[in-house]
Amino acid sequence: MLLAKAIDGIYDSDPKVNPEAKKYDEISIDEVVAQGLAAVDMTASILCKENHMPMLVFGLNEENSIVETMKGTFTGTKVTV
Repeated sequence: MLLAKAIDGIYDSDPKVNPEAKKYDEISIDEVVAQGLAAVDMTASILCKENHMPMLVFGLNEENSIVETMKGTFTGTKVTV
C-alpha cells in the first residue's frame, strides 16, 4: 500500500515541532501502534496487517514522489507486517 503524507516518512516525534526527530527507514505495524505514532492511519494499518501487505509512507510534497516510489527510488519509511 502506498501512503503519501505531508511529511516524508514516519518519525519518532513530529519533525515540525522537534528538529531532533528520528526518521524510521523501516518499522513494523505493531511498533507503530505500540508507540502511538500518529503519522499512519489506523484503518490503513489494520488493513495492511490483516492482509500481510507492507506499506510505503512517503512525502507527497516532494517532486515526482509517487512516480519515483513506483520506480523503486523510495526514500520514505517501509512499514512491515
